[in-house]
Amino acid sequence: MAETEIVYPAPESPRDVRHADILELLNGALAHTDKRYGPALARPSLEPMNKNRQLLSLTQGQGLTLMWGSISRELQQKTLPVYIPLRKGLLGYRIALIRRDRQDEFNRTASLADLKKFSLGQGRGWADVDILRGAGFHVITNEYPQLFGMIEARRIDLFPRGINEVYAEYAAHRDQTPSLAVEAHLALHYANPYYFYVAKDNAALAQRLEQGLRLMMRDGSFDEIFWRYNGQAIRQADLAHRGIIEIPSDDTLTPRKVLKDSQLWFDPRGAAYR
Repeated sequence: MAETEIVYPAPESPRDVRHADILELLNGALAHTDKRYGPALARPSLEPMNKNRQLLSLTQGQGLTLMWGSISRELQQKTLPVYIPLRKGLLGYRIALIRRDRQDEFNRTASLADLKKFSLGQGRGWADVDILRGAGFHVITNEYPQLFGMIEARRIDLFPRGINEVYAEYAAHRDQTPSLAVEAHLALHYANPYYFYVAKDNAALAQRLEQGLRLMMRDGSFDEIFWRYNGQAIRQADLAHRGIIEIPSDDTLTPRKVLKDSQLWFDPRGAAYR
């Protein structure tokens, strides 16, 4: 069979460390299904794109074969989601990056109403923007690489990140933004599953990815990647000793049978911390 080329979004900056685990899952799913579907080569797009441009490229057939991200109504309507949560819903647990000299302000924050007094930074086109604005937050958007400097410049108060992202991003940016710190008191939680998305006319690729991911779950390689990339951050986040503020969000975008499949989801109360 001829090799299938799959184009995924390039990193948004040289220090963009967010998606190495996603690429392992993508390549693993393709490798697990090559006997049935033939060989495939996954490569990044020629230039970085924010989420809005990624969606346009995917839906108009202008380069991308797939993208990934948090579920939104727009993505559900315009693409074909692969309903296997790539990070087991872990991105729904958020810890913020802040200015180091503001920690005392957040130590006094205990409720959703308290939290709404602060401005939150998010990337343009991120599904989190709609979730957070829908819950009543003042959200300021910018390109991902600019958000770290906005914390230092006090243009935003908090930059909530997934617990699997926050410590690596802090390490990657602390030299350029020396006032940066990981907030030590709080965690936010809302429904935020992260999926692969393909064009609506590419059902074969969606089927291949789902089959490949389920094969990885069966042989343990899916969980091995999850814990290798996220285990240290999960332990470091120490959610049991943080005040977790629940944020209203829409969990109806994911099929009910997927939500009920406990093997697909991270549960901080039942996880065996490895």
